[in-house]
Amino acid sequence: MNSTRGSKKFFYGWIVIAITFAALLVSSGIRSMPSILIEPLENEFGWSRSGISSVVSVGIFLYGLTGPFSAAFLLKYGIRRTIVYALAALAASILVTPLMTSLWQFELLWGLLGGIATGLMANVLGITVTNLWFVKHRGLVLGMLTASAATGQLLFLPLLAKITVDSGWRTAMYASAGFIVALLVIVALWMRNRPSDVGAAPYGADRIEPPTPFKGNIFLAPLQTLGEAVRHPTFWLLAGTFFFCGYSTNGLIGTHLIAACGDFGISEVVAASFLALMGLFDLVGTTASGWLSDRFDSRWLLFWYYGLRGLSLVFLPYALHLGYTEMTIFTVFYGLDWIATVPPTVKLSSNAFGKEKAGMVFGWIVVAHQIGASVAAYGAGAMREWFGSYTVPFVSAGFVCFFASVMAVRVAKERSFAQAMKA
Repeated sequence: MNSTRGSKKFFYGWIVIAITFAALLVSSGIRSMPSILIEPLENEFGWSRSGISSVVSVGIFLYGLTGPFSAAFLLKYGIRRTIVYALAALAASILVTPLMTSLWQFELLWGLLGGIATGLMANVLGITVTNLWFVKHRGLVLGMLTASAATGQLLFLPLLAKITVDSGWRTAMYASAGFIVALLVIVALWMRNRPSDVGAAPYGADRIEPPTPFKGNIFLAPLQTLGEAVRHPTFWLLAGTFFFCGYSTNGLIGTHLIAACGDFGISEVVAASFLALMGLFDLVGTTASGWLSDRFDSRWLLFWYYGLRGLSLVFLPYALHLGYTEMTIFTVFYGLDWIATVPPTVKLSSNAFGKEKAGMVFGWIVVAHQIGASVAAYGAGAMREWFGSYTVPFVSAGFVCFFASVMAVRVAKERSFAQAMKA
């Protein structure tokens, strides 16, 4: 691989993108595992659904809160070192999980340690890698990396659900740890921090850019960036729409769809396959969204994405009642829109706050996303206990998506961003 240095025929950044894709894929696949564990843990330990949902809620929140600080870690310590540390922590939490006997231990391993470890490999990682390695086709590359989160479900959930049903949830844990260790070795050997490490310029650039040393404290810099961002309405509108995005995706569907299917006699493996099919179609939808964000007004892309997602969620309770055909229709329609909102939101935040701060600003926007997801993860479980079904959380999520679509078009036009920052 060293022979590719400086070669005009091959850009090493594609290897970096492939490794980053794999890291995001594994992280998202592991992050989605609690949706498979809800019923097995209920049956084995007698824990309540709201109690298990609270662990998922804490993990989702910390996954998001870690994002802005992850951006600072990536810039200060480098991409390779940060990912290696995150994978090692995640492997440790998974290997100890089969030994747990109490809910507080599950909270510590998956809520705290798992949330922070996966948070270091969240969407901020994709943004940082894209900005460092690419000038041309940034939207498309970011779309591919964002889609890896859905692809993680595509690959992991059906497999892990099958292992859980056939051999138990502990065996599924050990299998997951094996994937993580293999990826850790790949990252340690072949990951590179920036183009200058291999004597190359960013893709689409004319010259090699020397590394810019990170300035400031890795804990204070994200807070200072947040202090600057909150003064602008664009930040609040993007954070608000992303709150509703998280509420209507990984917090709700990603956490509770398998359990909701179980209420209608749909097996875990089949329900996990629905999530996997969503992942397949989101791989297409989110990659296409990155391509579209390079060409069209991102505000109106978000308007349509949130509006169509809202329609699909209102339809979901009927699909569960009607059967497999209707659930497949929902799965395909919803899957195309699962996280297609990320590339337009990243573009709007980058235009608003600049390339240098894009990672940390978007990290804070993701915090809002994960707060929304955290609320849905716990709230949907609690409402299931109160009302006896998931109809209320599903339909309410649909209506908040309609509200998010209206918020999106109120974001300032891109040509006014630079002026707004100077004001």
